[in-house]
Amino acid sequence: MTLFKQGGLIVECISYKKDYKYQLIEAYTVQTPIIPTKDASSPSEFISLTIGGLLTIKKGYAWDGPSGPAIDTRNFMRGSLVHDALYQLMREKLLDQNTTRKPADRLLQQMCKTDGMSSIRAWWIYTGLRVFDRLSIGSSSTRPIIKAPLACEKAPNH
Repeated sequence: MTLFKQGGLIVECISYKKDYKYQLIEAYTVQTPIIPTKDASSPSEFISLTIGGLLTIKKGYAWDGPSGPAIDTRNFMRGSLVHDALYQLMREKLLDQNTTRKPADRLLQQMCKTDGMSSIRAWWIYTGLRVFDRLSIGSSSTRPIIKAPLACEKAPNH
């Protein structure tokens, strides 16, 4: 927490990121076809992937659900969770995007179909990912940190 004085008052600042809609209530573990050269664990410690391909996402992990023009349906949620976690590991340079991106996209497609999505919709989702989602791996897609109240954005040393 950041504190600073403004007009004789002590202002307490918070820092947060936008666009998260969902939060995992219990840990989720799934076997993936993605095999890293060494165990990978996110700096936040919410995501880990073993050299055996076992992905664990801890309770409290927040994600934005299906991205873009996609509709948030129950047959898309589990796949979007796993896909977002894998892409986060790629953004954090813990997984190589050149070898991981396509298998992660295919895994999302397969999970959606397993969860009851039509093959046609799952194919459209996969195709959209292949065309547009490279943008969400780059570090420029990292969500900016926002400070509140507004005065905190202008506070010295912040």
